[in-house]
Amino acid sequence: MYTFIKFGGSVITDKSGQEAADLPVIARLAAELAAARTARPELELVLGHGSGSFGHLYAARYGVHKGLVSGADYVGFALTAGAALRLNRIVVDTLLAAGVPALALQPSASLWAERGHIMEWDTTHIGRALSHGLVPVIHGDVAFDSAQGTAIISTEALLAHLTEATKLRPARIILVGEEAVYTADPRRDPTAQRIPLITAANLTTVLHGAVGSHAVDVTGGMRSKLELMWRLVQSIPSLEVHLIGPASGNLATILAGRPLDSGTLIRAF
Repeated sequence: MYTFIKFGGSVITDKSGQEAADLPVIARLAAELAAARTARPELELVLGHGSGSFGHLYAARYGVHKGLVSGADYVGFALTAGAALRLNRIVVDTLLAAGVPALALQPSASLWAERGHIMEWDTTHIGRALSHGLVPVIHGDVAFDSAQGTAIISTEALLAHLTEATKLRPARIILVGEEAVYTADPRRDPTAQRIPLITAANLTTVLHGAVGSHAVDVTGGMRSKLELMWRLVQSIPSLEVHLIGPASGNLATILAGRPLDSGTLIRAF
């Protein structure tokens, strides 16, 4: 069974900076992935990552996520794509150095969107990479859009498309980003409590308390991520979605199938 993983942009970069990659964190996550693959060679992983202070900065500056009309200057589109690729190169090279056979696959090379939603995406090579024991690495990216000219497609949207529109049905999706989902913003409310489990029983309450990102983010923040992940667990009742922080050992623990005393689990029941 497949496992989809996302390294959040706020984890692998300083989103308040400009093109500021957090190299020690990327290296540690890469080492945990490598160790997990050694311990469990049967793991089939698809890795995605956000753009953080690389792509989001240019997308917000030029309004790429809102759409560039016909005849507009598309330099911002190119700058956003270029920044995302620079971070992708850092991530992939770090994975390779750690012994993970990572293969970069740029989504925008074959993405086609309509009003910000994926309409077409040639994912053939992702399946081929997996069949050869490789770890395909995708990332949030720009896309040409038939209705608004341009769009930004988040990593979560890419992973959702793989889940719903291909045969690569994952057993788990692991989002490495916020420490967990809380009853309120823990940065502002010291009484905020971690929500260890989200199901249909508490979903409405959880969404009411969900807040957006704390830095530049053109892909919607926490609430949109939760809504999208909930849609996936509804369509695949056996799917589990783990939201975990980047603390040392968290990713390794989840990949080993062991329980974690932090984070949030989303499942259908």
